[in-house]
Amino acid sequence: MQSYLRGAQHRALRQLLRRCARAQRRACSSLSAITAGFFLLLCACVLYLPEIHWELPDSADELRSVTLLVWTHPFGHYRRLPDCWEQYQVEGCLLTDEPLEYSHVDAVIIHHRDIATGAAELPPEPRPRAQKWIWMNYESPAHTPGLWQFEHKFNLTLSYRADSDIFLPYGYLVPGIARSHDAHLLHAPSRARVLRPRLVAWVISNWSDSQARVAFYHELQRYVHIDVYGQAGLPLASGSESVIRVVSRYQFYLAFENSQHRDYITEKLWNAVAAGAVPVVLGPTRHNYERFLPPEAFIHVDDFPSVRALARYLLMLRRNPSRLQHHLDWREGYSVVQPTFWAHHYCAACRAVRKSRDTTQVVHSLEHWFWSDRG
Repeated sequence: MQSYLRGAQHRALRQLLRRCARAQRRACSSLSAITAGFFLLLCACVLYLPEIHWELPDSADELRSVTLLVWTHPFGHYRRLPDCWEQYQVEGCLLTDEPLEYSHVDAVIIHHRDIATGAAELPPEPRPRAQKWIWMNYESPAHTPGLWQFEHKFNLTLSYRADSDIFLPYGYLVPGIARSHDAHLLHAPSRARVLRPRLVAWVISNWSDSQARVAFYHELQRYVHIDVYGQAGLPLASGSESVIRVVSRYQFYLAFENSQHRDYITEKLWNAVAAGAVPVVLGPTRHNYERFLPPEAFIHVDDFPSVRALARYLLMLRRNPSRLQHHLDWREGYSVVQPTFWAHHYCAACRAVRKSRDTTQVVHSLEHWFWSDRG
């Protein structure tokens, strides 16, 4: 591509010099010698102009487009493939879910759960030259089986982990108004509207008495009333919008993860943020959460010596709106982005492939990496 631009630059310069020469000849025949000398001086100056930095024209940029194959729709649920430019302003990305295109695509995105459970096979070997395989997974290590089977198979990783090759978390904050249809502008409530009609909510779809979060809930509900929605509680319509609508009536929301691992901070936290409730979190360390949002934006269960002490703090905040507002004032001037599964992920992967198209690497220790730095 650089040689293409250099050639275009040289062709343009030669054309300009030819025009100068013709103009000089015309000037010599019809104008004074002074005029002819002016044209000669102008042409000489052109030779010493600094190097021109050419912007990529649309036609040239299209030459850099890449095609990404979605090998299987995650969990077997078909979703229409997005237009990456229209939805995320990602240029030069073509998406397909047609397996017959395998030999012609630049990269293949492969969802871990589908190949680990046998719902799908890996693409055939040998793969086309320079083609990249992308490992995509949004489950925690505790719920990611069979990693050992896929050592040395992939070139890029795509997950919620901040040290992934392609990092796209379940949610993130953006100063100001985000340019994304996945964004929600936040506001700090006025002092008159800090308090909400209900105290604590918890939405849980996968209830298991063996989970630490369920044991914590049983202890906490001895001291404060908690409205539970989902499998073990009140009915809740599907979809994040309905969750946000329900949670917006509550002061606090239990953003309890099903397992505790580095960077595993799911939509539970971001639904609470979008709904304006203060999240009470159980997951990785406080330090890990603070990489994603301000320290006052959440209440971590590890901050308290006991479950009872946490309950007392929540009740104290309820009685003291000025103290409660400390956990909400930070919201002004931010938007929260909650990437749409899986459209946002495909386009992020496609953008990364474009940027790395001239490099090749192999993920040598997938299992060790994904289980590393727990907490």
